[in-house]
Amino acid sequence: MKTDSIFYQLFAEFPNIFFELLGRSISDNQDYQFRSVEIKQTAFRIDGVFLPTANNSDQTVYFCEVQFQKDELLYNCLFAELFLFCNQNPATYDWYAVIIYPMRSLEPDNTKLYQILLDSSKVQRVYLDEIEPTSKSLGIGIIKLVVEPEENAANRARNLISQTRQEIANPLSSQAIID
Repeated sequence: MKTDSIFYQLFAEFPNIFFELLGRSISDNQDYQFRSVEIKQTAFRIDGVFLPTANNSDQTVYFCEVQFQKDELLYNCLFAELFLFCNQNPATYDWYAVIIYPMRSLEPDNTKLYQILLDSSKVQRVYLDEIEPTSKSLGIGIIKLVVEPEENAANRARNLISQTRQEIANPLSSQAIID
């Protein structure tokens, strides 16, 4: 899916955007590397996993699922993948799951089986259309561009390119964001 690859590229190149979405300290991203992880079982693939670096193994593993279409079995698959990962990686210190939706209406209707997990402090659902447009964050602006109405997208993209050139001192990083 096209949105999966967009988010994968963004999070791989700029992991701080993921932590900004969660309202967490941007300095947290220094201790993580972002990867797509295949679970050795009926070919489960987790959209993205922020794994602690080797010298920070006592940190939380963040599972990231980007969901841009309605899937009633999403939570069945997500939690199966997550717990299978933990089973295959018993040294996992802690976990946290993040599901990113463009809008709340794409969330599965029947969540009863997983409600206790969804209501826990271990799971966060992010609805991109509900993020305040007043955010001055470049990372959040880039993420919100994915759900921007087509008639506004080009203008918003131009503003973000200008903001990128002003805020990002490293020309290579600036060009990577623009691309």
